[in-house]
Amino acid sequence: MDKPTVIMNPPYRRNLGSFITLQNGLIVLLVLILTTSTLIPLILLFSKAFLNKEAEFIGFANFVHYFSTPSLIQSLTNTIWISVLSTVIAVTLAFAYAYGISRTAIRFKSYFHYVALLPLFEPTMMHGIALTYLFGNQGVITNGFFGLLPGLRIEIYGPIGIVISEVIYVFPQAFLIFITALSMADQRLYEAAETLGASKIKTFLTVTLPSVKYGLISAIFVCFTACFTDFGAPQAIGGKFNVLATDIYKQVIGQQNLSMGATVGILLTIPAVIAFVVDRIVDRKQRNMLSSKSMPYRVPDGRVRDNLYRVLCWMISSAILIPLITIVFASLIKVWPYNLTFSTKHYDFSSVAGSGLEPFWNSLQVSLITAIVGTMMTFVFAYLIEKSRSMNGLRQVGYFLSILPLALPGMVIGLAYIFFFNNPSNPFNWIYGTMVIVVLANITHFYSVPFITATTALKKLDKEFELVSESMRVPFYKTFLKVTVPMSLPAIVEIAMYFFVNSMVTVSAVVFLRSADMNLAAVALVNMEDAGDVAAAAAMATLIVATNIIVRFVYELILNKVKKRTAAWQMPK
Repeated sequence: MDKPTVIMNPPYRRNLGSFITLQNGLIVLLVLILTTSTLIPLILLFSKAFLNKEAEFIGFANFVHYFSTPSLIQSLTNTIWISVLSTVIAVTLAFAYAYGISRTAIRFKSYFHYVALLPLFEPTMMHGIALTYLFGNQGVITNGFFGLLPGLRIEIYGPIGIVISEVIYVFPQAFLIFITALSMADQRLYEAAETLGASKIKTFLTVTLPSVKYGLISAIFVCFTACFTDFGAPQAIGGKFNVLATDIYKQVIGQQNLSMGATVGILLTIPAVIAFVVDRIVDRKQRNMLSSKSMPYRVPDGRVRDNLYRVLCWMISSAILIPLITIVFASLIKVWPYNLTFSTKHYDFSSVAGSGLEPFWNSLQVSLITAIVGTMMTFVFAYLIEKSRSMNGLRQVGYFLSILPLALPGMVIGLAYIFFFNNPSNPFNWIYGTMVIVVLANITHFYSVPFITATTALKKLDKEFELVSESMRVPFYKTFLKVTVPMSLPAIVEIAMYFFVNSMVTVSAVVFLRSADMNLAAVALVNMEDAGDVAAAAAMATLIVATNIIVRFVYELILNKVKKRTAAWQMPK
């Protein structure tokens, strides 16, 4: 009698099972990290809004108190109309600027593009300080360029100053959205409109605007949310004009009223959540706008149009450059505006509220650690969510937690970390007041955009890499290190640059978390401006901007080399 045949799994199946187990373990770890760093602190923050100072449950009493206090409700009203006005101005200017670069034949397009990005490298407080030097009581323009021309007086302290600062702050964000949306035009639609005899205005209204409608919606919500939650500009130039972000600062730092700070934090989160939902809907719809048959847009001849947009682009780019030039100039002037001789004494921060150069070195260290650790975490987490095939439900939870910070203002994250990590019963309490919590807050605050960048890059890679690796019994981590990472290097470099630059300029996420003996450069601007050390604040802002520009330059060099190497690596041998 023949012996029964015993069917055994090949050895590689057992090995593959161990690899999948490791992968599953990393997915669980991913969800635990995101839950601990984002979800639990956020839940704890929201629960504090329903407690009083003695931690007793009082229901909606804090909200009732807020909406029944005239000064507090006025802050909400101020925040809404400042955000609406700033958004309308910024979106209009950004669209015209992006249109001039993408749809005309003007020269110096690269210059205009890079100038538009400069505010991304600048702390928001810097714009307010620059406006003080331009339109303050001793400002350059107020006094007619040192008495050479008639002066122009503007009540810069208050809503006007905040609106101008916010427009500069959100302009590059709207510009990037529009320049992308306008680049997705289909030439066939314009040829059809021309064939049907449509005028230039009608073509613009029926073809151009509909083609960028999702970008327009996205830009409006992004700008409104950024203005609504910004702390730097109102703090620097707002004067007695209160907004929600400064209310949180006063409630927490000034009055030690954490419960009311949590209440205001919830109000600050509402437009961010709405913007987050709208952005997700818009992103899905915008992906389907271009087909494989689309033809790239060709700029038609138009001398009058080009001349008009040339003037417009030079005016807007000059308006962006003037505050930056003013800050650099003011940092090198001995005594503004009485002694205009050049001096570097303001870069000696030992006698001002900034406490020497230590805040700058701290920021540099924090930004480097944030860039390195944040980039590694983001890309690994994105890989596990995008390329894994097991634990689908948990991966969906991880994806939700990864994009959740996109709906959270920085001040809300900072406040949530106070409640969570400052609790003595928390096993992670030891990180409170250290550089670790600042790095963690920065990674959490800026995590969503790099995560989306990483997942977008990973979606472009063929799924066959993972399937072939499995069939050849290659562990997933070897495929990740030897194939995925080299092919995704441009996205990885971009993510690192994004983390670094934003960590250098942020105030809102870390203003509550830095300890007394560990200040940061952007927070030092707040201290210097409060103490009246405006020239020293200008010097610190100059250092921050110069550092970010250098990092951007290095990023461009590395990116060019990486792209060449990636292209050579992808070429068939």
